[in-house]
Amino acid sequence: MTSDDLAEIHRIHQLKYRYLRYLDLKEWDELGGCFVAEATASYASAPELDGREAIIGFLRDAMSSTTLLTSHKVHHPEITLLESERASGIWALDDRVLVLDAGIEIAGAAFYQDEYVRTSDGWLISHTGYRRVFEEVRPLPQDSRITLSWWSEGGMGDQSHK
Repeated sequence: MTSDDLAEIHRIHQLKYRYLRYLDLKEWDELGGCFVAEATASYASAPELDGREAIIGFLRDAMSSTTLLTSHKVHHPEITLLESERASGIWALDDRVLVLDAGIEIAGAAFYQDEYVRTSDGWLISHTGYRRVFEEVRPLPQDSRITLSWWSEGGMGDQSHK
């Protein structure tokens, strides 16, 4: 593996981390910029999604509520450079979702399987998706309070949800 290969793998890491940041911060336009127009996605039991607009539309519909708080963390990347313009990746995912309106927490683990293409704008996702290892749903504790969220008054509010 050359230093150029390592630099390309680093750029793919940055793309995946941006994807997750935009997802958790509900920055849909920016998230769309992580995909090629003809990208596909398959998220656990959701239907296969064809095209960047379908992917972003699905995620926006499912996750736009500011009372749905998410944290997606990926690690242990296995990136393979397939040729000069294509790569694949497997990432371990740990995620946590607070559904405040329903009073539940969803946590789990999965493995993402991604495909990437290098474009004139850099590496972009041509396919992403994951398959769950497990998912746990539990009620939020009665004394649980969200004292701060990104969406509360400038990120500095004292919202409480029970």
